[in-house]
Amino acid sequence: MAKARSKGARALIWLVVLIAGLIGVNFGAVQWGGGSWAPQLALDLEGGTQIVLEPVVAEGASVSQEQLDQAVAIIRQRVDASGVSEAEITTQGGRNIVVALPGEPDAATMQRIQASAKMEFRPVLASAPANAPGATPAPAETPAPSEPAATPETAWDQAWITPELFSEFEAFQCADVDTTTIAPADQPFITCSTDGTARFILGPVTVEGADIADAQVSAATNSQGQATGGWAVNLELDGDGPAGFEATTRGITNLPEPQNQFAVVLDQTVLMPITSNVIITDGNAQITGGFTQEAAQSLADQLRFGALPIGFQVQSNETISATLGADQLRAGLLAGLIGLVLVVVYSVFQYRALGLVVVLSLAIAAVLTYLVVTFLSSTEGYRLSLAGIAGLVISIGITADSFIVYFERIRDELREGKHLSSALETGWKRAFRTILVSDAVSFLAAVILFLLSVGNVRGFAYTLGITTFIDIVVVALFTHPLLRLLSRTRFFSQGHRLSGLDPQALGAVYRGRAQWRTPVAEGKAARSAGEAQRRQTIAERKAAMADATAKED
Repeated sequence: MAKARSKGARALIWLVVLIAGLIGVNFGAVQWGGGSWAPQLALDLEGGTQIVLEPVVAEGASVSQEQLDQAVAIIRQRVDASGVSEAEITTQGGRNIVVALPGEPDAATMQRIQASAKMEFRPVLASAPANAPGATPAPAETPAPSEPAATPETAWDQAWITPELFSEFEAFQCADVDTTTIAPADQPFITCSTDGTARFILGPVTVEGADIADAQVSAATNSQGQATGGWAVNLELDGDGPAGFEATTRGITNLPEPQNQFAVVLDQTVLMPITSNVIITDGNAQITGGFTQEAAQSLADQLRFGALPIGFQVQSNETISATLGADQLRAGLLAGLIGLVLVVVYSVFQYRALGLVVVLSLAIAAVLTYLVVTFLSSTEGYRLSLAGIAGLVISIGITADSFIVYFERIRDELREGKHLSSALETGWKRAFRTILVSDAVSFLAAVILFLLSVGNVRGFAYTLGITTFIDIVVVALFTHPLLRLLSRTRFFSQGHRLSGLDPQALGAVYRGRAQWRTPVAEGKAARSAGEAQRRQTIAERKAAMADATAKED
């Protein structure tokens, strides 16, 4: 018994450590990460920013619904990758795309939304530092052509640089970049880097952004596969991408700088020039360049989600009010409070003093849930919507169900005549398996719902998954250990009638192996014995019938 009590105390200590750890990481997020002690609210409860994107197409051309649907999916991926949750992305009038984001999005998120042009890979023909307004043009790394250019044969052929194009390049200002236009894919054009520090003459497109299958961040390695201590972006191409990438790397790898560079172009500006050091034949390349982990992740996200079927420009950007507001938030919280009160009332009525264990367990579950949701809100951009609150309310029922399974298992063991301490351990082993199976089903449903849904439904699935996992933690680290400790008290161990564990009130009739309590013949005792017999388990009834048959024989 001392061993069980020691295990219970250790489990409670681990719970305290867990709560302290969550408080600590939340404190760190508030102090150094710009977080808050309260969860951020989603668009339906707080309001936010609405951006209307208008497609940029040639005069007289139209946008198909398939193109719009594909664009919506890619923009949603961009928004999700930035850590913003509960965003609403829809089409408007069969032409525009409306992006509604909760709160005030940061500059990086706004850039991802607005950088909506088609991604391309183009070879670098020439480069130079950006020209300062009114200053002498900075010299280019490629000399001006001295004679009429021949007909270019490849996308990286210097013959693309005509005297007229070079003169335009020499005078070009980065402020002249027009991100709303779409440069012809089969012609060179002049542009600048996204940060406005460099100018480029780029050749025709050799790889389309739509051919990017995936881009993931990993530790950078050298040609021997050894880690270099930096970060890299692993690029995977499909479709026509591998062939185009192989042809280009084969043509530019041994050229002098900057002709040995690829330019990753998004929204008509160069995200970064990539130097080709080796011929890539299988469509899998590793991009390095002294990245930090954050910079590598940002580039990977842009590569994965940058390829839109059409270009877009921002038509409007305005603040919008909450679609539901504080009244619905209060209504959702009130619904949760009513459900909580009903669970508490039922627990106290059904389980007497054990109902207090339910109340304490629910309180611990609420603390853990609040700390986890707040931490995710501060660090991962999670926002609590009305659907998410519905997931929290439903979790009350899931947690109460676990208590009922456990308590009823204990009471079944007591009905078989076991001592409380033995009933606790046996009942726990049987109940915990049932609880795990039940919670596993709920968690699986939440995961599937999260993966297959969008918008507010994902918020519901998210909170449902979190609270289902927390339910297991609370039952294992608090409810069962607390009952272990309470079982050592006289009130519970002797089965006080208000404890909820009174063997007589439960109809216990079994008194050891094959020994049954003899019914008392008269009065109230007789009625109690009859009630006890009626409440025998199936196993007890079979044993009693077998015993009666043996006596008749």
